[in-house]
Amino acid sequence: MPHVKVPPPYQGPTQGNARIEVDGETVGACLAAVSERYAGFGELIQDANGQVHKFVTLFVNGEEIDRTALDTPVTAGDEVEILAAIAGG
Repeated sequence: MPHVKVPPPYQGPTQGNARIEVDGETVGACLAAVSERYAGFGELIQDANGQVHKFVTLFVNGEEIDRTALDTPVTAGDEVEILAAIAGG
């Protein structure tokens, strides 16, 4: 099974879980699986139209993917990582 690596700013909905194993054959399916399991998670990653927020970066096995490439395939053992851009001032 692939797993999704959740950064600390997004671990509220996942109840502190930083690594979540999911069933999914694409990045989008993996994110959807986490969203179904943990209420409130999906809104942190995607907008109401299903587009990945501009401050979210996605990686598969350490390689950055385009935020529009939710159809990127994943297989058992792959890691989908979410990186949250944090702004401050």
